[in-house]
Amino acid sequence: MNKTLTIALSKGRLADQAIELLERAGYNCEAAKEKTRKLILEDPQTGMRFIMAKPADVPTYVEYGAADIGVVGKDTLLEEGRQLYEVIDLGFGACRMCVCGPNELKGRLDSIANKRIGTKYPRIAREYFEIKKRESVEIIKLNGSVELAPLIGLADIIVDIVESGRTLEENGLTVLETIAPISARMVVNRVSMKMKADSINPLIQAVKRQLQEG
Repeated sequence: MNKTLTIALSKGRLADQAIELLERAGYNCEAAKEKTRKLILEDPQTGMRFIMAKPADVPTYVEYGAADIGVVGKDTLLEEGRQLYEVIDLGFGACRMCVCGPNELKGRLDSIANKRIGTKYPRIAREYFEIKKRESVEIIKLNGSVELAPLIGLADIIVDIVESGRTLEENGLTVLETIAPISARMVVNRVSMKMKADSINPLIQAVKRQLQEG
């Protein structure tokens, strides 16, 4: 049986923080810190293999078993809707998924019928408004600075991640409603959880202990 543990990481700060946490938990992640353009970094001695991926692809790799474990933001998990186990809230990368719009809409969001919503997260926006709030809305998928949408009349409001809120404030926008708290999560492939339990469970427990110790 293949005992190699494959971990998919979101390139950038999230990967750096995940690697640091795993090392504090007692795992050798030197292979993942190699300065290279390689997308797969492996250490045969430790049995650890790391896949460096775009955030939106991490849940896909984990669901289909190309990776046993993944570290990715809750926003990506909500948007992708993949079948996997979410095992730990890692706490870092904390922010909020929010409904935002012009200041004058504060407390008056329900007064707009047939809202047009600009967002990078169409699934999250649709589920929040159509399923949770039972409203009919028009979703406009955007890839860049969604704050522009209400400023140029493309959308009434936006659904986006809010960290400090400074960009909103500078553009005359504000948080109208909070959809969900967001942070980095550890996820596990459903089959791997059973087939590699003797490797994955100790890792999960070691990471949890490290988080509790701070």
